[in-house]
Amino acid sequence: MYQITGNNLSIHQVVAIARNNEAVTLSQQAIDNIKKSRNYVEKIVNENRVCYGINTGFGKFSDIVISKDELSTLQRNLIISHACGTGENFEEEIVRGIMLLRVNALSAGFSGVRLETVQTLVEMLNKGVHPVIPSKGSLGASGDLAPLSHMVLTLIGEGEAIYKNKKMSSKEAMNLAGIATIELQAKEGLALINGTQAMCAIACLAWFDAEKISQWADKAGALTMEALNGIRDAFNPLVHQIRRQKGQMETAKNILELLEGSERITNQGELRVQDAYTLRCIPQVHGPGKDTLADAKIKIENEINAVTDNPLIFPDEDLVISGGNFHGQVLALNMDFMAIAVAEFANISERRIERLVNPALSNLPAFLTPNGGLNSGFMIAQYVAAALVSENKIYAHPASVDSIPSSANQEDHVSMGLTAGLKLREIIKNTQAVLGIELVCAAQAIDLKPGKKLGKGTNWVYTKLRENVPFIAEDVYLKPLLDQGKDLIIKN
Repeated sequence: MYQITGNNLSIHQVVAIARNNEAVTLSQQAIDNIKKSRNYVEKIVNENRVCYGINTGFGKFSDIVISKDELSTLQRNLIISHACGTGENFEEEIVRGIMLLRVNALSAGFSGVRLETVQTLVEMLNKGVHPVIPSKGSLGASGDLAPLSHMVLTLIGEGEAIYKNKKMSSKEAMNLAGIATIELQAKEGLALINGTQAMCAIACLAWFDAEKISQWADKAGALTMEALNGIRDAFNPLVHQIRRQKGQMETAKNILELLEGSERITNQGELRVQDAYTLRCIPQVHGPGKDTLADAKIKIENEINAVTDNPLIFPDEDLVISGGNFHGQVLALNMDFMAIAVAEFANISERRIERLVNPALSNLPAFLTPNGGLNSGFMIAQYVAAALVSENKIYAHPASVDSIPSSANQEDHVSMGLTAGLKLREIIKNTQAVLGIELVCAAQAIDLKPGKKLGKGTNWVYTKLRENVPFIAEDVYLKPLLDQGKDLIIKN
């Protein structure tokens, strides 16, 4: 069970809790932080001090003061009016990530919510009550208002939730799980929805998957190197040390380790003097992608442990400050950067697939079938990879360069961070499929020229793939086999 403190959650822990259903509990530090900030909010209410979000309207209505006896209604109205998202609903793992990250942010003690409110979210996580949250409708600047409002609906017994794989009313789900719903008090509605947790949950899960893709891109590239008798000299450390790029040096080293002991790799001048760029420049393409992911990890983990609602409560300084921590530009930019990096892993992979299936570019049978004409082999597999790569180019257009004013121009610059995250997820799915196709094609090519020993690392990849994907001598229903290639990347 993971203890929430509000300041030391990692991407891998988010994935364990969101994807693998690890349980959580509040640390004593978090409990103390939450109580302290809530006591300060109640002091403000009792003193009738006017503070944005506590006893005023929201956005353009921030100058309208709300009476003390209407504060609970104010917070409820905020949630039910803002819960107007659209599109397909988020997958369970994203919903869990959103809930977890909101708990973590509230636990830092700068938001002013009640302890019982945070504990209700923790109970929902641990007992598997997952609010139904539409994926579209956030501008990524006043926080992810619409998605987070749908999360809060379940806390107050409104909307819908998934419980034990069944969609039902939130009230029924909470009752079945034995969790009491809550009535929002001053500041709580705004504190729960004004933050970057929807886009951050996507960023965490996407980074984890993209990092795995970056490692499998090397494995696929190395296997293709063997299938095409690639030249090892281009991976000599001397070449990469003088470029000074960390990811490039790591990739070249990794490729050589994967190919260690291979009898299929050649030396410069043995078969040819140079390889095409898609083989020779694997370090120069994969490496910057890894560097991009390394930089993004720092920003994402900072955001995981950030306080991003508004206004912020500083009890020790006796201050309530309206700022802009809800603005998602840092996530929008880094998810756009990741999208471009992951798209390039697919881009170069598809070109390697083309070299495998095209007899003009290899010494292999056309489309990797021993009996061409009667059989089409992997002809259309390359089409599929090309289609996915072309689709990625559309998705890779940055969302973060866009902005549109909202709330009567009070909120006049937005990040479009959630849009960046949704696009990134599609690129990741496409790239997993493209690399899966390359793995299957490379293994097929190797079996068309049997007898020579594979490298230490590539032999593991080949053997693992061959557990579920046989050599294809005659045309078969190909999709399930290509899916096995993709699943190898996702599950390992």
